[in-house]
Amino acid sequence: MSQLRSSYSIKNGLGLRELRAVLAVAELGSFRRAAAELGYTQSALSYQVSALEVALGWPLFHRPGGRAQVRLTPAGEAVCRRARRALSEVEAVAADAEEAERGESVRLRVGVSQTAAAEIMPSALRAFRGEHPGVEVVLSETEETDESEGCRDALRRGDLDLAFSHNPEPDEFVEAIPVMEDPWVILTRRDSAIAELERPGFDVLDGLDVVAWTHRWKGQLALEEAWERRGIAPKIVYRTDDNLALQRLVAAGLGHACIGRLAASRAVDPVLTWLSPREPLSPREIVLCYPRRRQMTATALALITAIRAQATT
Repeated sequence: MSQLRSSYSIKNGLGLRELRAVLAVAELGSFRRAAAELGYTQSALSYQVSALEVALGWPLFHRPGGRAQVRLTPAGEAVCRRARRALSEVEAVAADAEEAERGESVRLRVGVSQTAAAEIMPSALRAFRGEHPGVEVVLSETEETDESEGCRDALRRGDLDLAFSHNPEPDEFVEAIPVMEDPWVILTRRDSAIAELERPGFDVLDGLDVVAWTHRWKGQLALEEAWERRGIAPKIVYRTDDNLALQRLVAAGLGHACIGRLAASRAVDPVLTWLSPREPLSPREIVLCYPRRRQMTATALALITAIRAQATT
């Protein structure tokens, strides 16, 4: 099937009824129970699912027959993930319209790291404000510490609508959307002995003075574990929880540092530069998290779109 024909079939064969039908079958494991739940005859429900399968060109369910429970195919799992988001957005449209009609202010609460607050959100909010001038966005600094799950706990409790994180663990309550890769790099002064090296390894830090984050942050713990696995033993002379303070300490010549590429590329002092090692130290990705089981408003979805768009420019 050509790409044009496939796209046409999907656009003309995919509707809210079909998506709800697939989700009901997936959640209940039975066409019969799903039909009863939605108030359809079983044949009508089967037709809706089949119509979507024909439009997509892939089966969405394994149908063992008899009383055995039906199971999603890989294509079916992908469709269900998108269907939940699509239906949530449709429901959110009505919620947003009702809020606007009642004159209620819309507020979004976003958990941010220091880097996200300084380097991602200003441009994202400038773009977002052009389309949603009346929305109040509250930025709350939050990090995932070794003692708690930080922002994910806040998302589950409903204290936050969205939150930035690095490499979150899989979670049945929180969905993570990739924003950008943010690998570890070496921050140093332009006049340091290592500044002229072209794509050195992280082993260049072995035995050198280093400014680091405190052990409150999981990222620093993961960084030091990666050093240890590679036999790298920097001399940590200062620790801080503050991104600006860390950069100022490096700028003062008190040591080098390992920080994310995003922060390093926009360093606060012109005497600073950064080195991108030839091999990555450990995977590091900035993601945007939101609660799976709470209705996502159209306004929140628009802010996610603005954040992802600005993070890649």
